[in-house]
Amino acid sequence: MKMGMIGLGKMGGNMVLRLTQGGQQIVGYDRDPASVDLVEAQGAQGARTMDELISMLGEPGQRAVWVMVPAGAITQAVIDDLAGRLAPGDIIIDGGNSNFKDTMRRAEALAQQGIHLVDVGTSGGVWGLTEGYAMMVGGPEEAVERLRPILEVLAPAPHQGWGRMGPSGSGHYVKMVHNGIEYGMMQSYAEGFELMHAHKVFNLDMAQIAELWRHGSVIRSWLLDLTAEALKNQADFSQLSDYVADSGEGRWTVIDSIELGVPAPVITLATQMRFRSQQEVSYAGQMLSAMRRAFGGHAVKVLESTRQEAVVPEVQPGEHPAAAAPQNIPVEAAQPVPTGQQAEELGETGQQRVTGDA
Repeated sequence: MKMGMIGLGKMGGNMVLRLTQGGQQIVGYDRDPASVDLVEAQGAQGARTMDELISMLGEPGQRAVWVMVPAGAITQAVIDDLAGRLAPGDIIIDGGNSNFKDTMRRAEALAQQGIHLVDVGTSGGVWGLTEGYAMMVGGPEEAVERLRPILEVLAPAPHQGWGRMGPSGSGHYVKMVHNGIEYGMMQSYAEGFELMHAHKVFNLDMAQIAELWRHGSVIRSWLLDLTAEALKNQADFSQLSDYVADSGEGRWTVIDSIELGVPAPVITLATQMRFRSQQEVSYAGQMLSAMRRAFGGHAVKVLESTRQEAVVPEVQPGEHPAAAAPQNIPVEAAQPVPTGQQAEELGETGQQRVTGDA
């Protein structure tokens, strides 16, 4: 099958490579010419403009374009652009982390033009190129069926790791909840290992414990596999900031739980912990310190210097997943990132660290 891919970052670029290796005809487009050059070097076709991309996709009514760009205004702009270029029967696939409510709205608007919108909540990260992607698909049945050759190549196996969830918006909804669960799992692992690390009496070996838990334990998982690998290789976490970005999907999961009246305390607290990590100094904590001194005259600490941080750029398409492992983070490559690029570099919402006087 022939398909266009807009957005050739670490996800889109690797998906193009997997599809090309799987015998699919893919035309890649990105605003960065170097990204187009990279996928061309790996055997895919490249386009330098949107006009060129559309012209390479075949007959109107039979075309498909996968959009893999940051959620929000950028996704909306790309879909609006495509809507003016495509014809009834064509398919737009949104594989990013869009809000499911936005997806439902966009699908309804595109349907008035006869254009199908298929949403694909995509999980797999940098390992997707070699291991395959889990894909939660929403959209009209006939459009999803037309995309089957693409989905079967991207998935871990043709009949595993992907499926149609329901109408447009359902794929992004299930992926949203998936990411909320991921927050809770990551937070739980992090807290447990921190607790054991702090218990100096037993002198526990974190690498040994992680490896042991991988086999037979009820808490074994792929996240634990990655953690065990990092600990085994003695990753130096001391050089990493404790800043943890949060995806919009974590927030949306919490909002959805409130709207439905369904309790989700673990996911909610895990999301709140990410907010806390993004604060250089907590205003609430400063207020507590001031109040404690005010009523009790207690000693307090004051700030002497603010935290200085830099960003290590994301892993590039085609790189081995090991490049993302904690022990392989090139701290020496860290660099200040212009504010406008912060979200893209962090791969999530990318809020700047909140300072005490913000």
